Amino acid sequence: MPTEYNIAELVQKLGNNKEIFESAKEFQDMMMRYECAAMEIETKIKILNEEFSLRTQRNPIESIKSRIKSPASIYEKMSRKGYDMTIEAMEQHLSDIAGVRVICSFPEDIYAVARLITEQDDIIILEIKDYIAKPKENGYRSLHLIVAVPIFLANEKRNMKVEIQFRTIAMDFWASLEHKVKYKKNVENPEEIARELKECADIITSVDYRMQEIEHKTSVIE
Repeated sequence: MPTEYNIAELVQKLGNNKEIFESAKEFQDMMMRYECAAMEIETKIKILNEEFSLRTQRNPIESIKSRIKSPASIYEKMSRKGYDMTIEAMEQHLSDIAGVRVICSFPEDIYAVARLITEQDDIIILEIKDYIAKPKENGYRSLHLIVAVPIFLANEKRNMKVEIQFRTIAMDFWASLEHKVKYKKNVENPEEIARELKECADIITSVDYRMQEIEHKTSVIE
C-alpha cells in the first residue's frame, strides 16, 4: 500500500517557510510516484533473481531493500544544497528520493545483475558510480546506479529516478557499522578509528574475492 507521508512533520520543521510547497497533495503525489518507481525496480530485480535460480541453481541476490527518503531528509538536503524548495526542483536535483539496495553473494554477482538491469530497454542509465573499482578514501565500496524507470499511472506514463546500490554481504556489513561509528559523538582518536575502519574494509574485500574463488572451485561444471 502507498505510504501516507506526514506533511505536517515537514511543515512543522519549516516554520514560517511553509509556502515553499505548492501543496501537500502535490508533494504526496510525487512521493507516491517515487514509491511506485522503487517497487518497479524491486520487481525487475526479483524476476532476474528467479531466472538466475532456475538457470544456475543458485540465487546471486541475498536480499533486496527499498526505501523512500523522508520529507525531513528531502528538506534538509535541498536546503543544504541551496535549491528552490519546489516539486520540480526536487525531481530535477535529487536522485535518491527512491532507493533500492541489492545485497549480492559475490562481487561478480553485483556486476552481472547490474548489467542485466541496465540492458533492459525501458531503463535509462543516468549515472554510474563504481565505488568497488574505485573505493572511497574511507574504504566504502558499493556500485551505485542512478536510473530512470517508467511508471504507468491512470492518465500518464512518467520516468522516475531511482538510485540502486549493489553491495556484497560483507560490504553492507562494513557500511552499516561504519555509519553507526561515524555519527557517534565525542569519539576519542578519530584518526585511528578511521584508519582501522579502512583496514577492515580492505580485509573484507580480500575475503569477498577469496570466497568468490572458493565458490568457483566448488561449482559443478556441466
